Amino acid sequence: LAAGGASLRLSSTRATLEGINKPLVDRIIRVDHAGEYGANRIYAGQMAVLGRSSVGPIIQQMWNQEKDHLKKFNDLMVSYRVRPTVLLPFWNVAGFVLGAGSALLGKKGAMACTVAVEESISDHYNNQIRTLMEDDPEKYKELLQVIKQFRDDEREHHDIGLEHDAEAAPGYSVLKTAIQLGCKAAIFLSERI
Repeated sequence: LAAGGASLRLSSTRATLEGINKPLVDRIIRVDHAGEYGANRIYAGQMAVLGRSSVGPIIQQMWNQEKDHLKKFNDLMVSYRVRPTVLLPFWNVAGFVLGAGSALLGKKGAMACTVAVEESISDHYNNQIRTLMEDDPEKYKELLQVIKQFRDDEREHHDIGLEHDAEAAPGYSVLKTAIQLGCKAAIFLSERI
């Protein structure tokens, strides 16, 4: 408490919120947090099945980056005062089941899942970058920097999946399409709920 009993607020938090399109930023941070949370659960499921296999270290490396992404979005949720999606308990289970299920198809199945998810997420990040750039790149400088970096990481994961025979997975095109439809639904719901 400051003199006279008034509470002190961090000016950086207030400055972060000044002049921004709050509904837009809330939607972006909420859905990106949900996406990174889901990605963490997918990699956890893959590691549960394939962690001790030859592809385990590769999955672990990608998962470590996703853990960093989730930590950053946890921090942004606090800074921008954004509530998480109410669907997190569902994404917890669905992500793990998707990761473990794709890994039960073997290394190629896990990598096919990675390609599908990471392609969807990097496309989603590109759409967010365009939206923020159209609004005002200066106002959203920090958020743009984070999203661009994470998009690049997701593209790298996508390429790792392709390098590790994702396209040779049984029913690759059907699996990829189904996963990407699920990603689109998850994005739509997590932005709003």
